[in-house]
Amino acid sequence: MEVRYSPDKEGFKKLTTEQLRKSFLIESLFVKNKIPMVYSDVDRSITGSAVPVSKTLKLTASKKEMAAAYFAERREIGIINVGGKGTITVNKKNYVMNNIDALYVGRGSKNISFKSANSKKPAMFYFVSYPAHTSYPTKQIKLEDAESVQLGSISDSNKRTIHKYILPGKVETCQLVMGLTILEEGSVWNTMPAHTHQRRSEVYMYFNLRKDSIVVHLLGEADETRHVIIRDKQAVLSTSWSMHAGAGTQNYSFIWAMGGENQAFDDMDWVPMEKLK
Repeated sequence: MEVRYSPDKEGFKKLTTEQLRKSFLIESLFVKNKIPMVYSDVDRSITGSAVPVSKTLKLTASKKEMAAAYFAERREIGIINVGGKGTITVNKKNYVMNNIDALYVGRGSKNISFKSANSKKPAMFYFVSYPAHTSYPTKQIKLEDAESVQLGSISDSNKRTIHKYILPGKVETCQLVMGLTILEEGSVWNTMPAHTHQRRSEVYMYFNLRKDSIVVHLLGEADETRHVIIRDKQAVLSTSWSMHAGAGTQNYSFIWAMGGENQAFDDMDWVPMEKLK
């Protein structure tokens, strides 16, 4: 497990491009037959993935970083499959996961494992985990079960559908909120106008990008923005003080996951466009 320590506002301004990428960008996801993970000091999130090809992969705790007997001993997990059909086993119960199905795994769940139905079209499980103070039931959420909202317009290049999988009123959790945004063809901007939420951290994972396409992800303070170039199936960490938004060279999808002080999806501090620099 890799550990990341985020810079403060002043330190952030002095980072080189490489230092910025090492602090916030997660490039090492979706490795065949492995479960790479990044532990962030921001709200103690863990971001990872599992791509079981030739074997079943078991999610285990990193004793040095987590000091836990098993991964979900004091944590909850949100998982979305962005690959082929697969199965997640939690406490001996199997959950068949099709493409963009989601699963919430509650605190106290043991023996979590991942398996693909077809090694030639493996499942690609992406997950984000936050500490949890109590236990809630594990629950599967399919796309048709999500709370879906259409926003934006083609004229503004940001027509998109936000699918809210894990949020209050639908899946009971301690602090995790998670969902998926799909941009329509001809739309490239996400989350505009940009926003911050001082009370929560967030992780974006971009996917459905061609090999020759990128997303320019914006971060930092509104009056001194920076950017990170992101490619298919890469993730970026966002601190509570940093704005976040992005634009791609094509339409794309991204998974967002949040944890922190509250779970109100609309609790955002919008950044007026005229203030961006």
